[in-house]
This record gives sequence, structure tokens and C-alpha cells, in this order.
Amino acid sequence: MNMKLIAAAALAVSFAVPAFAANEFYLVQDTATKKCSIVEAKPTIGTMTVVGLVHKTKLEAETAMKADKSCVA
Repeated sequence: MNMKLIAAAALAVSFAVPAFAANEFYLVQDTATKKCSIVEAKPTIGTMTVVGLVHKTKLEAETAMKADKSCVA
């Protein structure tokens, strides 16, 4: 009985953990060069600024980078 309970709990946790590990992608711009890049952590360096909103997928961030006129290629 205990093994079934442990197995059920492990199965439930294995499905729940990825939901809590939500990725966030930031479009950041170097203030000196005006070049943009995509990062997974909010920048703490003073020379980098976040452009726009936080994106849920990397594809959304890439699309936003292409559409943003302030980003230099």
C-alpha cells in the first residue's frame, strides 16, 4: 500500500514541477551599442535595459526584437 502511495505521489510531482518552472524571456538592449539580445534572467547590469514586456516563449521575444525599431541588428 505504501509503495502505491509513494509511486502516485512521485507521478503527481513529476507532472506538477514543470508547471512551476515557467520560463521568462527578456528582450534587453545594451545602452552603449543599442544592440538587443534575448536573455532568460532579468538583467542586473546598469548598461542593459529591458525593452518591452516579459515574454513567455523565446519565439515571442524574437518576434518582438524584429518588430522593435530601437534595436540595432
